[in-house]
Amino acid sequence: MQDNTDVAIIGAGPSGAVAAALLRQRGLAVTVLEQTHFPRFSIGESLLPQCMAFLEEAGMLEAVKSEQFQYKNGAMFARNGVTTGFDFREKFSVGPGTTYQVPRARFDQVLAESAAEKGADVRFGHKITDVTVDAEQRCRLSVATEDGADYTLNGRFLLDASGYGRVLPRLMGLDRPSNFPVRRAVFAHIEDGISDSTHDREKILIVIHPEQHDVWYWLIPFSNGRCSLGVVAREEFFDCEKYTPEQLLRSAVAASPDLNGLLADAVYDTDARTMVGYSSNVSSLHGPGFALLGNAGEFLDPVFSSGVTVAMKSASLAAPLIDRQLQGDNVNWEIEFSDALKVGVNTFRAYVEGWYDGSFQDVIFANKQDNNVPRMICSILAGYAWDTSNPFVANPKRKLSVLAKLCRAD
Repeated sequence: MQDNTDVAIIGAGPSGAVAAALLRQRGLAVTVLEQTHFPRFSIGESLLPQCMAFLEEAGMLEAVKSEQFQYKNGAMFARNGVTTGFDFREKFSVGPGTTYQVPRARFDQVLAESAAEKGADVRFGHKITDVTVDAEQRCRLSVATEDGADYTLNGRFLLDASGYGRVLPRLMGLDRPSNFPVRRAVFAHIEDGISDSTHDREKILIVIHPEQHDVWYWLIPFSNGRCSLGVVAREEFFDCEKYTPEQLLRSAVAASPDLNGLLADAVYDTDARTMVGYSSNVSSLHGPGFALLGNAGEFLDPVFSSGVTVAMKSASLAAPLIDRQLQGDNVNWEIEFSDALKVGVNTFRAYVEGWYDGSFQDVIFANKQDNNVPRMICSILAGYAWDTSNPFVANPKRKLSVLAKLCRAD
């Protein structure tokens, strides 16, 4: 069987759903192919305020607001009993200063349903087995369905929004090794039982291991008394052969005075999970008739919750370019998509590298000056990593290095 569409999208997660909505605004026929069924578990539950602008652009913001997810206005950091925080409402950049902390199973389902309401053909349980792009840059996807009714989908453009599935990088040989060390994340959703009245559920809590400062934890409160809890470290930190993921997570929490007391009454009532070697890169974010969105292209690290923001930004950049190209305009995908996206990705990269080498941790826990610098840093943590009016975006690595030296001197 043959089927046709203007734009085929692999994956119904945030980048795929937002791209579908934006393309439907432009009157294009969109078919979204998702291998799994929603709702389905995913991490990346702490959104950044920049996401709100992308959701509004896609016409999805009201649908998200109606869910009454946990309100989020910033981030807290803890290290050896010392805490410090950023209120995203006090950022340098223009734009929303608040967002949500979301169970991704429901959040992703809301976005996919919204895309379908806007006219996208969203198909669940449809797996891509092969992809070809012809000389006219038209794509052909071989699709396997769960009921055996396999078919071919022809499209005028193809977006890979498959996230960690990375369909096109695998099928087209685009994968390249990341320059980040291999790290493992162990995580679970738990009933947190937090009774400490000083704990701010409106902020993500990032905790640093008391001895190994490249080991860190996340605690993302939800609106129902539950939270997402995880620990990230190099492989050698974990004894995966001897212990289960839940045992590894509990042991890691017990080693942190900043977390152990806070979670004294926690109930670990769901299976813990683990993910290793998640950082990724590709040789190119685009090619004749296709582009890669979000994690399908490059994923850095979960420490600053940038994944969903990058995913939505890539969708926001790609949609108008696809529309122009299908109308016959010449589009420079390298400049208008890849280079534009990498402005923010490279900003996040500088801060992820600074986190693990300790320089950004020194900045976070320094005595903050009463000037614009904390507001500029706050903007990046809030997701405004493409705001080049911010000096710490325009030259992120060098500016962060200089700032870290000044903080250490104090």
